[in-house]
Amino acid sequence: MPHEPVRRLPRVSEYEQPGRLDREPTVEDVHQLMGASTPHFALQIRNRIRTLISGLPDGHPARGLGEREIERLERLAEGSERRGTPGQGEPAMPSLADRPAV
Repeated sequence: MPHEPVRRLPRVSEYEQPGRLDREPTVEDVHQLMGASTPHFALQIRNRIRTLISGLPDGHPARGLGEREIERLERLAEGSERRGTPGQGEPAMPSLADRPAV
């Protein structure tokens, strides 16, 4: 019985869908990455959206949505996280929201 040839895909990170490599990103692609974002994963999702929209021109619908979502995710990550309570002789970590703006 003959074997099917093995299809070689370009290397992509664990979150990327190979089908996105052959076409322009869409608003739906941004929505798929946004999903149910939580403070714990907000910065990882932000990075994925930033990569997705990086080559799109200003005014592109997916770029506009992605930029708004990046801002939302940064607020979510820095304003909603909990850094724990002191314990076992260690102090609590300071909140990211308390650090000075860069």
